[in-house]
Amino acid sequence: MAYSVPTLLLSSMEQNNVRHRCKPQEEDRLGALTDDILLSILGSVDLATAARTSALSTRWRSLPWLLPDLNLHVRDFLPAPCPDYPVAAGQQIYFYSQIPAQHIDEAMASLTRAARSFLRIKGSSRVSRMSLEIYLIGNYSHDIGPLVRDAIDNGMIKELDLTIADDKDYDCKGGDMLRKARDVDGFFSAYPNILPCLTRLQLYNLRFAEGDIHNVLFDCCKQLQHLSLEHCDVGDCSVWQVDSPNSVLRVLEVRYSYLKRLEVLCLPKLELLSWEAWMHCEPPLHFGYVPSLKELFLVCGADLEHKGFSLSQLLDGATEIHTLTLNFQGEKLWILPESKQLRAAFSNLRKLSIHGIYVEFDLLWTINLLEAAPSVEIFDIEVFEHPCLVLYWERVGIQRVKPSWKVAGFTSCNKWKLRELHVTNFSPLMEQHMLFVREVMDRAPNLKTVILKEDDEPCKDCEAMDALPNLVGGLFPRTKNEQETIAQQLRDNMVGSSSLKIIFKSIVSAVVF
Repeated sequence: MAYSVPTLLLSSMEQNNVRHRCKPQEEDRLGALTDDILLSILGSVDLATAARTSALSTRWRSLPWLLPDLNLHVRDFLPAPCPDYPVAAGQQIYFYSQIPAQHIDEAMASLTRAARSFLRIKGSSRVSRMSLEIYLIGNYSHDIGPLVRDAIDNGMIKELDLTIADDKDYDCKGGDMLRKARDVDGFFSAYPNILPCLTRLQLYNLRFAEGDIHNVLFDCCKQLQHLSLEHCDVGDCSVWQVDSPNSVLRVLEVRYSYLKRLEVLCLPKLELLSWEAWMHCEPPLHFGYVPSLKELFLVCGADLEHKGFSLSQLLDGATEIHTLTLNFQGEKLWILPESKQLRAAFSNLRKLSIHGIYVEFDLLWTINLLEAAPSVEIFDIEVFEHPCLVLYWERVGIQRVKPSWKVAGFTSCNKWKLRELHVTNFSPLMEQHMLFVREVMDRAPNLKTVILKEDDEPCKDCEAMDALPNLVGGLFPRTKNEQETIAQQLRDNMVGSSSLKIIFKSIVSAVVF
């Protein structure tokens, strides 16, 4: 049986517009594709867009209802796009979409009607996965909650990805965070069958009691594999201990938290942990039993008051990591000088990324980390330069201290397994960039490829200021003559350099020398 699209998603005028925009030859080409391919295409767009395609032809009319996954995201129902605006959080600036309350209300109303229509039409048909993003405002939770509860009860939904969005930025204070946490807890208490069905959960601006957060996130969420907490904690300067031997959690993401420390005492299935922006000077993490942890991402912009901490101390207990990313966001280094002390923690490391190094800092200090990780095959360096932030830095008085690390003696370079060196925002005008690349090329006997890259995501604010020509490091070399000259300078007097590839990768092209 073929169903027509609910009028809430597609008006008759929109149907006519869709038909007129699709030329006969385009319809013929689309008609040659199998239903499986068309469903794969529809699955990559939002629900509203997928629904609009049903106006293309009789064949397309029923396709949106055959999608195995159901994606209902409130932002897809906003009546108008909302521009980003900057918010200062500590040393950094983050960007948010400022959404008027009326738009949020309209979007939630549309999402609720869409959910009711789709779940009714689906009937007893099973949905492989439902992805739901909602705001807990007004009475909408009392409308959405029963729909999801009933779909779980009748077996339609087995796996649920849930995002409880929030319209506040990081200025949300403790009182508001406690109230929002009570709202979330009330939602889960009213519809308790949601928690065991969750496979992914994303929460914002919540302050839980420690017992509550552990009970909700680990004791009740038996299927939870991906947890993302943004501006969430259990109180200022608090320590959150996670001890859940039966948890199947594989990914844990923490962003901008006032937690003093997260102690992962036992998460046996955890594979990836990411923490962006912590507020205290001591190590933000402590590891107990994490035998599956393979990827760790630590991102923070530290101020001058930050004394730094021992990375080897933080990594104690997490010796299976194969991918480590440290991002300083153009600020002071928040790790203390170490090299050999890191060998145990780095014993299985395959990819080491050091990002957000301020453009005027030396790069040679990073070789101390490489020296401690002879098993690393990919060494990824990213230089940080954003003229668009200079006025903000001057206004809040941000200063930087250059790294004081001493370069190691490289006694075991012949054991390095390094195959690839990546340098993003490379500039030949910066002497330290050339010196660093040449140093690694000289020392790494198994090095096969050097990739010198332009940032593949240029900063729109820097471009708007027309600041790129005034970069301290200068512009990335774009002409083939420039690139060839630089490649030759790097290879000069270097033994066995003929087999080494030097690749210049700009936004528009990649040239190999």
